Amino acid sequence: MCGRYGFAKTSTQVKKRFNLQKLPEQLPLLYNVAPQREVPVILNESPDTLSMIRWGLLPSWSKEDKTTYSMINARAETIMEKPSYKKLIQTRRCLILADSFYEWQTKETGKVPHRIYLKNEELFAFAGIWDRWEKEGRIIKTCSIITTEPNRLVRTIHDRMPVILDKANEAAWLSSTSIEAVLEMLAPSPEQEMLAYPISTLVNSPSNNSASILERLVL
Repeated sequence: MCGRYGFAKTSTQVKKRFNLQKLPEQLPLLYNVAPQREVPVILNESPDTLSMIRWGLLPSWSKEDKTTYSMINARAETIMEKPSYKKLIQTRRCLILADSFYEWQTKETGKVPHRIYLKNEELFAFAGIWDRWEKEGRIIKTCSIITTEPNRLVRTIHDRMPVILDKANEAAWLSSTSIEAVLEMLAPSPEQEMLAYPISTLVNSPSNNSASILERLVL
């Protein structure tokens, strides 16, 4: 699963990378994004706009405005089999923006968090699905990150990884009408394009949100 990630870039960097027309003048620096936070996404209904919506899918048919921890991720292998996800993968897709993600490696001495990112240190987009919940005039938009099997780099740390879309596929992810083409995009990123290193357990607490989280841990 993907339960924590980072997004610490400026509005200017985001606007240029994703060719956006509308976005906040100043984005929060999110070194330690946890479930239930408002996160930066690009929805297929407004591909030129950066939106802030809640991470943790709340299905439109839900009676309550609460989500569960298990709905922060959707498995690529079974996404067409789950009622909560099947319609969304066809009609409500989004780009969830990030610059890294964190996974925990199990060792004899305990779990060691690792930061995983692109070698070029660019922003990237997780493949995501989203939904709109509305009741008595209240509207809540939420999202879930799609995960897949790990590449060889991530496999040494964890048994799942988020789907990072190829830059060339981002526009098609938002606009394609072919579900077959969409599902083909849900593949592990090439390990040769990624790097990883151990970091402090500061990341374990969502209340820690500073650049010190990114510092390399000497094992």
